[in-house]
Amino acid sequence: MGVGVERDRCVGAGQCVLAAPGVFDQDEADGLVRVLAESPSAAASDAVRAAVRACPSGALTLR
Repeated sequence: MGVGVERDRCVGAGQCVLAAPGVFDQDEADGLVRVLAESPSAAASDAVRAAVRACPSGALTLR
């Protein structure tokens, strides 16, 4: 599983960080999403899927 992000679509809601804090973070400068693990572990797959569903702007994708 891979994680894709379109930072220009991100609105900084932080739902991804709440759902999968080991995979996503927010940039301190602009509050937009940062991907910490582009290929997260299988153990994180449920949390990553939840983060993608929770993203209000649709900035996250699974590959």
